[in-house]
This record gives sequence, C-alpha cells and structure tokens, in this order.
Amino acid sequence: MRQIHKAATRYALQEIASNIQSDLDRRNLSYEEALNLGNILQDRADTLPGDEIVYAVSDRDSYRRTLELYLKDGVLTQAEQLLLWEERRRLGIGDQVHNQLMEQLLAVWTRQGKSVQIHAFRGGMTDVQS
Repeated sequence: MRQIHKAATRYALQEIASNIQSDLDRRNLSYEEALNLGNILQDRADTLPGDEIVYAVSDRDSYRRTLELYLKDGVLTQAEQLLLWEERRRLGIGDQVHNQLMEQLLAVWTRQGKSVQIHAFRGGMTDVQS
C-alpha cells in the first residue's frame, strides 16, 4: 500500500496494478485483498494529473468494463442508462466517478474518430462526438 501512496504518475500506478493482478493470478492475494488495493489505487489515481485510464482490479474498473460494453455500439439508450445507474448503485460509484470515466472513454474514442450518441432521459438525444 505504501507503493500506491508514493506513486507519482498514473503509469507507476498501472505498474502496481499489474503486479497486484499477477499476485492475484498466482494466488498470493485473495480477490478481496486485490479489490481493496485496486480501489485504493483508483482513489490515488484521482489525485494525479492526466486523463489516462488506470486498469486495476477494482469496483471502478468493473464499472468501466460495463460502460465500455454499453458504449460499444456507439449509442447509450435510456434503458442502458438505467441499467448503468443500477450497477453504479450496486458498486458505490458516484456521479463524479461516472462522469470522469465517461470523459476518459469519450476522449479515447475521439482520438480513434468514433462518435457516441447518448439518449437524453427527457426527450431528444444528445450527440457526443468522440
């Protein structure tokens, strides 16, 4: 845990996350221990500059994978948003983290020339170029 707090870059955190995953794979860590460390690691990543996504065993990464799955077809429907809200509630993911993940994913997709349509909850549709 000390390494997580000493990490000065998101890249350093990603290296730590990879080591945690390796320890989990070798059964040197339980899933609960890895999840706890991953959640701490994600909180630390929030304090560092940059918009790179840090991939780690964590509630946030689980939610990010779900979000990517729903965005894969380039459309986020009202029904999908309701399902995402339920998943966020279950994992304890707040609006701020959700919005941050959305911005990070949309930034990645913008660089790839993709666009995403996000259906508004009340009438109409917003088109987010990404």
